[in-house]
Amino acid sequence: MSTKRSGRLVRYSGFAGLALCALIGLLVIGAGIAFRTDPMPKDAVERRVASRDGTSIAYEVTGSGPTLVLVSAALTDRSGNRRLAAELAKHFTVINYDRRGRGDSSDVQPWAVAREVEDLDALINASGGPVFLFGSSSASALALDAASQLGAKIRRLFVYEPPFIVDGTRPPVPHELCERVASLAAHGQKSAAVEAFFTDGMGIPSPAVMMMRVLMPGWSRMEGMARTIPYDLAMLSGTQSGKPLPIKIWAHDTIPTMVAVGSRSEVFFHNGARALAAGLPQGAYRSLDGRDHSAVLFAPAALAEAAVAFFGPNQDLK
Repeated sequence: MSTKRSGRLVRYSGFAGLALCALIGLLVIGAGIAFRTDPMPKDAVERRVASRDGTSIAYEVTGSGPTLVLVSAALTDRSGNRRLAAELAKHFTVINYDRRGRGDSSDVQPWAVAREVEDLDALINASGGPVFLFGSSSASALALDAASQLGAKIRRLFVYEPPFIVDGTRPPVPHELCERVASLAAHGQKSAAVEAFFTDGMGIPSPAVMMMRVLMPGWSRMEGMARTIPYDLAMLSGTQSGKPLPIKIWAHDTIPTMVAVGSRSEVFFHNGARALAAGLPQGAYRSLDGRDHSAVLFAPAALAEAAVAFFGPNQDLK
């Protein structure tokens, strides 16, 4: 190999290394900000409601107008939705709650998807219902289950970036991940459970996850919610295999549903969203210009604007 060519390879490998370091740095900084918690708003009213199995669900209420319930994604509690809640509270009475096993909510066992639907039912009943419902990422599956089972108690549903993998545009999530994460959490290996979820579930490179673990202040908080990761993975069962969606489980959901995805998000998000919208009796797909998976935290005003447009009076699916 010539000295000139060898020099080029060294430079190229150096550039690649710098690019990887930059990517990892951005992931760490972004995740650090994303999992930073926000305090409860001063004007929020904190309440509790008992679910059917006795689980105590903690929630806070802000704003005024028609009631809207926010459902949080994996490894987050209501603090992760507070920026979005603040924007939506300008138009709605917003119920922002801790899902069971998170924050100030308790967690009666055994867990099942049906129990979390019952939690939402209890919140809706306490509010006087019916309500609008918003779910993001993995919480989209829970919101869809609730809409399918609670019927007229939910007026309209808005889901943002359901992580459905319906083709080869992203590797499928390992089918044994749920069981593996549950075992790690049950044996006290909470940090390892969180790592497995980020690497094998979300596809974040291992070096970035290692840096997140060392540098991110919110890591210990996520460890505290590690045992709830299998809840979200179980809800997503059958939707991340790279095969067509098992849409029949939501086919009788006649509630108007908007499935939104950020225009800058990976292709698999868009393909999954289109498949979901096409399979729902009243589903619609929308791409939000310039947004990505972090919009709940980094672009709450833009996301709220899209939700208000859909939830507002006399709005039709387009």
